[in-house]
Amino acid sequence: MTVRLRIGSRPSALALAQTGLVSRRLQALVGGLVVEVVPISTSGDKLTTASLARVGGKGLFIREIEEALSAGRIDLAVHSLKDLPAVLAPEYRIAAVPERENPCDALITRERGGWLALPPGARLGTSSARRRLEALRLRPDLEVMPLRGNVDTRLRRLDAGDFDAIILAMAGLKRLDRTAGLNATALDERDFIPAAGQGALALEMLAEKRPAGSAELEAALARLDDPVTRAEVSAERAFLATIGASCVSPVGVKGTARENHLSLRALLFSLDGKRSLADEIEQPWPPPASADEGVARAAAVGVALGARMIAHGACELIADD
Repeated sequence: MTVRLRIGSRPSALALAQTGLVSRRLQALVGGLVVEVVPISTSGDKLTTASLARVGGKGLFIREIEEALSAGRIDLAVHSLKDLPAVLAPEYRIAAVPERENPCDALITRERGGWLALPPGARLGTSSARRRLEALRLRPDLEVMPLRGNVDTRLRRLDAGDFDAIILAMAGLKRLDRTAGLNATALDERDFIPAAGQGALALEMLAEKRPAGSAELEAALARLDDPVTRAEVSAERAFLATIGASCVSPVGVKGTARENHLSLRALLFSLDGKRSLADEIEQPWPPPASADEGVARAAAVGVALGARMIAHGACELIADD
């Protein structure tokens, strides 16, 4: 039986590469699956110079894609999970979270040597408030300058000498096979706690409606769903929701599930960078009996860390945003 699936994706090279990975894995699991990739340009793709925080934040990268889901023009959407708000609208669901790619930030420099090779006052390119403040915490001498655009645009600006270094997600470089020939260093997660969901993909569908051939497709999505990654990102997203972080909030949070334990580390700055708050929690993590149980238990870890940080002033930092 032929099963047809329309997958919505942003039109960038990275987004299409990610969608291609998902498409190939689904086709390997579902016999006769015919995939049509539907590129959808979002508001965030069109606003290449404005500050995202000032014009709508992360929702700008998913709004038109979710509208296509609601209108029935696509059956499934592939997102970078960090682009999704911490709480989805009730009409949507995350159907699967495949195994996570490297979640670290990467420092790409014009000269070899990473941080040590950057001279005093070096120009660092990033438009992420979190990355800017984490960098200045280690190197307050740096001149951090705004940088937007797709991966290749940012790399070209580095090559052109606009910056001495830039920070990108290591996952994007790897998925685009751009690591060769770059002076790229994975930044230590203890100093550069990544954004919630960084390195992970979210496969989003409507909460109720199921496409044709859905039984076989749902089984394939369940096989794509990685329980370790799902646990980590569920804890991260629950933490963001608990503290009320917005797209503007400079916050890093990273879950790590291994050896029957789930740990969660977070670092939150005020928007001006003058104040920060860090904390970490670790709880036993015996294998869950079901995917739903795993999500619920992981989310509880995020809620617990969020509540603890609220007790130490997280809400005041968020209010400053």
